[in-house]
Order: sequence, then C-alpha cells, then structure tokens
Amino acid sequence: MGRKNRGDKTPGVSREALTEQIIAVLSKSPDNGFNYKQVAKRLDVGDSPTRQMIADILKDLTKKNTLQEVYHGKYKIRQPHGFITGVVDLTRMGYGFITNDEIEDDVFVTAKNLRTALNGDKVKIRLYAKRKGARPEGEVVEIIERSKTTFVGTVEVMPNFAFLIPDNKNMPFDLFIPTAKLNGAKQGQKAVAKVVDWDPKSKNPVAEIINVLGYPGLNETEMHAILAEFELPYHFTEEVEADAANIPSVITEHDIKSRRDFRKIPTFTIDPADAKDFDDALSLRKLENGHWEVGVHIADVTHYVRPGSLVEDEAKSRATSIYLVDRVVPMLPEKLSNNVCSLSPAEDKLTYSAVFELNDKSEIIDEWFGRTIINSDKRFSYGEAQMVIDTGDGEMKEQILVLHRLAQQLRTKRFSSGAFAFERIEIRFDLDEAGKPVGIKFREMGTSNQLIEEFMLLANKRVAEYVGKKLHAKPFVYRIHDKPDPEKISNFSHFITRFGYKLVDDDKTSLSKAMNKLLRSVEGKKEQNIIETLALRSMAKAVYSTDNIGHYGLAFKYYTHFTSPIRRYPDMMVHRLLSYYLSEEKPTAPEKYQKLCDHSSKMERLAAEAERASVKYKQVEYMSDKLGKVFEGVISGVTEWGIYVEIIENQCEGMIHIRELADDYYEYDEENYCIRGRSTGKLYTLGDRVNIEVVKADLQKKQLDYKLA
Repeated sequence: MGRKNRGDKTPGVSREALTEQIIAVLSKSPDNGFNYKQVAKRLDVGDSPTRQMIADILKDLTKKNTLQEVYHGKYKIRQPHGFITGVVDLTRMGYGFITNDEIEDDVFVTAKNLRTALNGDKVKIRLYAKRKGARPEGEVVEIIERSKTTFVGTVEVMPNFAFLIPDNKNMPFDLFIPTAKLNGAKQGQKAVAKVVDWDPKSKNPVAEIINVLGYPGLNETEMHAILAEFELPYHFTEEVEADAANIPSVITEHDIKSRRDFRKIPTFTIDPADAKDFDDALSLRKLENGHWEVGVHIADVTHYVRPGSLVEDEAKSRATSIYLVDRVVPMLPEKLSNNVCSLSPAEDKLTYSAVFELNDKSEIIDEWFGRTIINSDKRFSYGEAQMVIDTGDGEMKEQILVLHRLAQQLRTKRFSSGAFAFERIEIRFDLDEAGKPVGIKFREMGTSNQLIEEFMLLANKRVAEYVGKKLHAKPFVYRIHDKPDPEKISNFSHFITRFGYKLVDDDKTSLSKAMNKLLRSVEGKKEQNIIETLALRSMAKAVYSTDNIGHYGLAFKYYTHFTSPIRRYPDMMVHRLLSYYLSEEKPTAPEKYQKLCDHSSKMERLAAEAERASVKYKQVEYMSDKLGKVFEGVISGVTEWGIYVEIIENQCEGMIHIRELADDYYEYDEENYCIRGRSTGKLYTLGDRVNIEVVKADLQKKQLDYKLA
C-alpha cells in the first residue's frame, strides 16, 4: 500500500498540529540535533504511521529552511531571528519576559533559561523559531548589564552559613552568605547584601553583607531599608561634608556689585509649615507706569557649588532630594540646603531671578533674567498665606492679594490654552516619637499653593522660551511631556462610563477640556481618588531632555525646571546653561547634557518609588492594630489573583485574594476590569463599593490582606 497523502490525518493528529509540536520540541533545544525517532520519543508517539509522518515533516521543514540537516537524518532548528537584547521582567514564579522595542510581543523565558538573569537586567537572548499563534520564546545567552547587585532583606543564620531573605518581591532567590561574610549581622536583622558570585549551576547567588540596618519594625531600620532597596543614599560621606564645610558662605562686596539688588523691595517666601529649605521667593512693587514688577527669586546654588567639586559630583549622582514620610534625604549637604542657599527671612541671600513686568491683566510687558541679591521680609507657611487671601488682612497683605489676583489670571489663561488640572490629594501621617503613625490626614491644594505654582510655572516657561525660542541656543535642558497613548485614553474613557461619566463631549471638545470637566465633576465624590489615579496613569510620564517636544500636560511649547536647584540637579544645569547664553558663551562638553538628563529622569523615578514605598509601609503599620475592623472601600484594582480595595476614609489599599471568594469560581475579565463568577455571574468591578474586614498587615511585604465583610 502506498504512503498516505500529506493532507491525510493519522489517528488523532493532524499534520498541521504535528508540525507545530515538532517545531516546539526542536526550539527548546536549539543547539542539539534530533532524528525522527528522538522527536517521536519526546512527543510520546509510538504508532508507525505517525512516526513516518514525523520523518516526512522533518524533511519538508528542511526544504522550507525552518530546519537544517546537520548530518544524515539528524535535524536542528534554524535561528531565523538570531539574537536580540532586552530587559528582564521577572515574575514571582521565577520565569521572565524580555521586553524589547523591536518586537511586538514580549519574549517568554523559562526560569532555567534565564541563566541567573534578574529583574531589570539588560540581556542578550537567542530567539527560538516562533510557532504559529504562540508567544515568542528564547533563552538568555549573555547578561550585558546587571540592574542591581545589592539587595535588602532579613538575615537567617545557620550553624555554618547564613541566608539573606530578600524583601523585593521580584527577587525569587535567597542569597547565600558565608559565615565569614556576615560582617556582624545577627539573626533576624535587616541588612544589605551584595552579590559577589553566582555559578549558573547553583540555585542561589553568593553574597556578602555590606551594611547592617537594624532590627525589623524600628522606624529608622525600615526607612533606611526602603532607601537601600532602591539603591538610594541616606547619608553623606565625611569627605562630601568636609567639602561643603569649606565652601565660603560670606557675601562679598564684589558679589553685591555684580548683581541686581532687590533687598529693599518687599519679598517673601511661602512653603509648607515643616519646610527647612526655601529655594524660591517672590517680590512685588508697583512701577511708575502703573504696571507690576514681579520677581521670582531662586536660590543661586551654582554660585556655591562649583563643577569638579565633591559636592557637585554628589549632587549630580543623587540628582534629586527624596521625600519619605518622616524625612527629607537632601541632594545637597545641610550647610547648603538648610543654611547658605536657603532663602531664610531677614538675611541677605544670593539668588538667580526671573523678573517680569506685568499689567493688570497678567500680560507680560517685559522680562529680565540674571543674578540678584534679596532679603526676604517674611517666611509664610501655606496656611498663613491662605489666611491672608481668605480674610484680606494680615502681614504683607497688599503684596499677597495682588499676586493672588495675578496668579488666578495666569491660571485661567493656562487652562483655557489646554492645560490639565491634575491636583492629587497628598497623604500625610501624624507620627509619634518612635515614628509610628497615629493618624492619617490629607493635604489639599489651596489658592496660596496656586499663587506660588503659577509664578514658578511662569518662570520655568519663560526661561525655556528665552533660550530655546528667542536665542535658539543648544544644548538646553527641557522638561518634556509627550501626548498620551490613545489606547490608554480609550480604556480610561470606557472605564468611567460605569460611574455615569463620559470623557469627550458631543461637540468634539479637546481632551484637556474634557478631562478637566471630568475631574471637576468627581470632586468630593467617593470615586474621586480612583478616577484621578487612573486618569494620571493614562498620561505619559514627564522627563528631562535636550530635545524639546513641549509639555503636553501644561500646554507649553517650551518648559524647563529653573525654580528648585536646592532639590533638583536639572535646575542647576539650567542655571549654568542660562549663564553661558546670557554671557554669549558656549557651554563646554555639550554632549554630556543628554546623559545627565537621562540619569536625572531615572533618579527621579527611583525617588518617587521610594516615596511611595514609605507611604505604603506607614499605611500598613497604621492598619496593623485594626485587624478585624470593618471599613467601606472602593475596588481600586482587579487582577487574575484577586481584587484590590482602597478604604475610603484613609486610602489604605489591600487585597482580597480570589481564593477568599468562596461562593463561586471567579474568572478574570481583563477587558472589562472585573472578575466574574462562573455559576452566578456575580461581578466585582473596578470602582465598585464594598465593605471589607482587615485580615492581615504584613509589614515586611508592605501588604494588607482584606476579606469581604
């Protein structure tokens, strides 16, 4: 009898399905050759017709160049896509996905084929031949760059060795610590360990303790642990402090003569009540022509911090100050940040200023940029300034009320031009002497905040326009914000319909106007926080760049950061570059600025993550004595493993595991932001209100567990 036609089926297996299975087998071992018997064995095929079909398929795939015949009757997979580089996104289960902009889908890599690559590592991978309809797979062949080599965790000491159990949920491996490398760490303490060796044949990396943080649960230990987890500093070295101590703080006659003198013009600062560094001040006087002269005065940090100094190098490395719930980790040593550079009242201070001549409609008649000297008359807190605005009475009321009126005009113009009105409520904690949270409060933006914000925005915008638009000078450091991803906006628009809102009106209004209208309509509602959070997530992230594309969220074609050099390194770069261009000089090494922009953007992201982690820790700590209590919440997230619920009164978010929903078998519906009961059809959807009971508060994982009450 002749051989069956190639389109025929053997019992239970189609030729097409068998081809897919053969490619899968060979793809998993791309360096090895297989004959048809070995392939049949791996597929658990014993009948002769199917084994014969395997032999035929191997020959056909060789003719199509999918396989290569390494020698007679033995085949291996070809590598049509070769190698790509990408970044590892590691899961808790140990396997990972490689993200790469060149390919549409992330590449799946098994735990074994990661070859010790960890979350965030930049790697080179070999792609396997892709099966039809399947996710691309591959294996790591080289670790190009480690994302991090230090980890924070808890020490477990054995008789002859020790382990560090990492806090990071994206690190699925414990670190093996030889006893000689404990460096004083004791059982149960939190510490920082550095990986020194990792044989791919060994399950655990070998590490050494480089810093002992203390015992878990203590406020100082936990805050330092958060900083260490993101590889952020929590103190200055003695060398940097000594360099700062040697910086002259005396203002000389030469300094005064080379600057525009504002010391006799009414000047004040407005900052949070607990602020220690004041890097911006406002001055106001009425000109003879009836216009207003508004001075935006910024601490002249670059007068004191010179290129090449240890303080400069440290500021460049840190790039930003970090604001945890109980402390500020400053970019500059205290002598500079809280003393010499800080614009304290009743003291002569060196500043870098943007001075505007405005008419009564807040229209700019003239502007000037340069170095100045000021003497602030008054240090207001936001609350004190708000009292003057609300009552129309108080110290410096003439200046504050005029600036308030001008600021509100600037604000109205900005929103009419298409700016977004995102104003998130900030969480603040009442802490006892040990740092334990005893209360949660929320700080909202008042018109005193808006007064400062509008003039800071004006200065940032006009400095960027002066350099980029008027002078056409390059390089320059811009703060840029791209347009949002249309798909994210579409998903967000679909989501808010469940609350009865719509994003875009029938008159085809602009996205910014529609979004602002939505945000106004949710003010005071229980769903306000979740809608504001998801609205922000639908936006792109602002970054620093020498390539200006404008700032979409502010509706500015030119924007930079000029107003906070005490706490942001990009502002120091802007001051220096502006000085070059005002002096009609060119900056040295112009190519360095984009790298510094990239670094500053990266450090800003890390600082924000650390700040969020400190808030999350304190929220869990605050809820730790409320086990068994019932609260009203809103479903703030839905995943395949459960639902997240945010308590309305304190915004503490926790998870209800899907296994805790025992009344049905629930399935995740990603497209509709919900989980659905298979039998009952019951839905738990993003935005639903539910009553929850607090079940567990895990401080180490910074995680709250709830159940439905």
